[in-house]
Amino acid sequence: MKFVTKTIHAYLDYPVALSLIALPFLLGLGSSNPLALTISVATGVAAFILTLLTDHKTGAFRVIPYKVHLLVDFMVAVVFILAPFILSFEGLDAYYYLTIGATVLVVVGLHKPETTVNEAPAMS
Repeated sequence: MKFVTKTIHAYLDYPVALSLIALPFLLGLGSSNPLALTISVATGVAAFILTLLTDHKTGAFRVIPYKVHLLVDFMVAVVFILAPFILSFEGLDAYYYLTIGATVLVVVGLHKPETTVNEAPAMS
């Protein structure tokens, strides 16, 4: 049951990027390791720029293929899941990264493949 379309994903990108920038400050991340704050903020800025450059409905410049964007999202999710273990994040820092990473994996996993004009939709 894959229902996250390219358009839905496009509308989620900016709020997610801004959340990655703001939430670490609002939640007081960084108590177990200052990188817990820094990595999220840097990722949020990069995600905002990626969204501006992605070839989808809300992309301003549309130079990065959407499939590349999805691959970057997947890689970020993996890094966020691994970060607490590699960087010794504890408590809220660890829960934040594990939750964000898992959520992004779910969204990427629920991505509905696009059909082209020549393709018939897959029967499920």
